[in-house]
Amino acid sequence: MRKALVESTRPRVIQARPKPVNENSSHPADQHVGRQIAIVRVQSDVSQAQLARSIGISFQQLQKYENARNRVSASMLYEIGRSLDIPVSRFFEGLPGNETSREPSPLPVDERIDFIASAEGRRLIEGLMNLHPRVRGRVAALIAALGEELAVLDIDRGSATTGELALTARETVGPTGNHASESGVATLK
Repeated sequence: MRKALVESTRPRVIQARPKPVNENSSHPADQHVGRQIAIVRVQSDVSQAQLARSIGISFQQLQKYENARNRVSASMLYEIGRSLDIPVSRFFEGLPGNETSREPSPLPVDERIDFIASAEGRRLIEGLMNLHPRVRGRVAALIAALGEELAVLDIDRGSATTGELALTARETVGPTGNHASESGVATLK
């Protein structure tokens, strides 16, 4: 009996998960869950402020959850899922090691949603929203034209180097004296 008592008081070696390389970095699962919260929120067309208000936290706290700077508790995940009308399991879809054989694999996440949910995407959208609607429309047209031109450059890499825009539309001089293509987008030379 005494031997069992002595053995039970010995310190046991407990294997803890390895610490992240950077002490301030978050666990990949926390990053995944935060990203999923942002993706579902954006897909549901709900702002950070709206979601935060509906679950009783500040939008800054929600940002910290989405960026994995703070961990989300189980009860908060439940409230977020309830507010967005989705099951809590949705936040774990696609997490490595969380696959089940009886459910179909989740659809690939649209990279546009990933970008919109990122800090860079939110900054871009906030900046665009501060513009006058007419200017915002022109900026959107410029971005679309740049994207189309870069797609053409990707297809035909021999005609231009990466990063160089070689607009092929016939140039005309616009009312301001600036060079513009037929689409009304300024030509970069």
